Amino acid sequence: MDSNLKLPVALVVAMGVQLCGGVWWVSQQASTISSLEETVSQLGSRMAIEDNINLKRDVEQNASEVEDLWEDVNSLATTIMQISKLQQRVALLENTLDFIGRDHDSMLDPRNQ
Repeated sequence: MDSNLKLPVALVVAMGVQLCGGVWWVSQQASTISSLEETVSQLGSRMAIEDNINLKRDVEQNASEVEDLWEDVNSLATTIMQISKLQQRVALLENTLDFIGRDHDSMLDPRNQ
């Protein structure tokens, strides 16, 4: 009768050890998951801060680029206005030369004398 009793006790002890091992493993997994959740939360906060900083930097860079573009546009507009004024002066000189040429054509033409 004693040998029959030893087998179930050994089985119960083995199952108890397995149960304790399972509880320990599950608690380790829970601890690991909790640690990972905290790390993910910290990384999420850090990424949000970095995104905000990068956005501010990009806005500042784009603002300075826009200012440079406006300066270029103003310079281009000034140059076009100067070219337009020169073209008007050249057109006026050409008209004046045509008028003088027609008015004094008879003086320069030796056949009319």
